[in-house]
Amino acid sequence: MVPPSLLILVLAYSALLISPAVSLTCSSQKFTKNQVYPNCLDLPSLSSYLHFSYDASNTTLSVAFIATPSKSGGWIAWAINPKATGMAGSQSLVAYKNSSTGVAVVHTYDVSSYGSIVPKELSFETWDRSAESGSDGSLIIFAKIKVPADLATKGTVNQVWQVGPSVGEDGTLGKHDFAAANLQSKGTLDLKNGQSSSSSGGDSRLKKKNVSFPSF
Repeated sequence: MVPPSLLILVLAYSALLISPAVSLTCSSQKFTKNQVYPNCLDLPSLSSYLHFSYDASNTTLSVAFIATPSKSGGWIAWAINPKATGMAGSQSLVAYKNSSTGVAVVHTYDVSSYGSIVPKELSFETWDRSAESGSDGSLIIFAKIKVPADLATKGTVNQVWQVGPSVGEDGTLGKHDFAAANLQSKGTLDLKNGQSSSSSGGDSRLKKKNVSFPSF
């Protein structure tokens, strides 16, 4: 019979071997359009992932955000909040499948409050926006963002991400859950060092790697 103390040591060692592979998923994600991002993060909640690059010379942030809506027909969102750390006030990129065509689309939402949330232009420039859907039900948001001058000087942005259950015909987003994972889906993104810290103080796991775009 294996002594209990030895069994505990074996299990602990096995956990150390398994944990990195399980926790760092973004590095294995492959894309379809040959875009390259030197950084990727397994975000700490909602099984979400961020691939990104930042060009300090022109303050351009390029992102690919991956998540799965909370229900079929739902939405995903990734946002920068220029003034605060929560969702209210965030400048959001939102993706969902068009109910008529089934094609993934991305729109901009200025979330000025937690009231009715409908499409609206953002306070900063975005371009090359597109969305894709994966065979596993996930959605991907692609975009380039002109980081506001004050945030570029600071070198960090407040990021927020979220998933929701439904989208109205006018683009109104169905309210997301208010579980712990939803409330913790925010943090600080370090543009210069390619790192992220969560609102609870923990670090998202970072993988610095050239990643070519996914085929789900």
